[in-house]
Amino acid sequence: MTASPSSVTLALDTATPWLTLALVWPGGELSVSREVGRAHAELLPQAARTLFDDVGLPFRADLIVIGTGPGSYTGVRVGASYALGLGRVWGAPVLGVSTLEALVRGEGKQGVSLDARKGNVYGAVYEVQSGMVHTRLHDPARLPLPDFQAILGDTPHHHDVAPDGLALLRAGVAHGQREWALAYL
Repeated sequence: MTASPSSVTLALDTATPWLTLALVWPGGELSVSREVGRAHAELLPQAARTLFDDVGLPFRADLIVIGTGPGSYTGVRVGASYALGLGRVWGAPVLGVSTLEALVRGEGKQGVSLDARKGNVYGAVYEVQSGMVHTRLHDPARLPLPDFQAILGDTPHHHDVAPDGLALLRAGVAHGQREWALAYL
């Protein structure tokens, strides 16, 4: 689904210790990400309203993008439940995209990963163009860290960085899925 130039799109991710939100509207965009540990459920509703208030928009979006994980069981479910609830109330589709796509930085080939405990990572390798994933070079998978490092070779690697809400939003608009499943670390 492609957002129209006159539409408002909200993206949110609660899969990591970061609460990440992004908003794009005609003439502007805003992204916020703050480390909240496990307090997503307590902070998400007010943070979303504040995002809209800060830019002077009514609390309503035409499209919602959700980071589907991998992440903590509770964190991923908090964001998904909230996005689905808003989507139902607003009559807006909710598109899912991997949280790993929100970890990309800059341009070119790069690896991204999240700690999956016990020496493992949940990682992927992407080709990034215009600030979003263009091609999957290695699909998201849970691997021992040394195995993922062998796949990466000299490729730049972003590990456990704060998700970029605008990267998530752009990926969702470009290739987000209406039928999505949550992924856990």
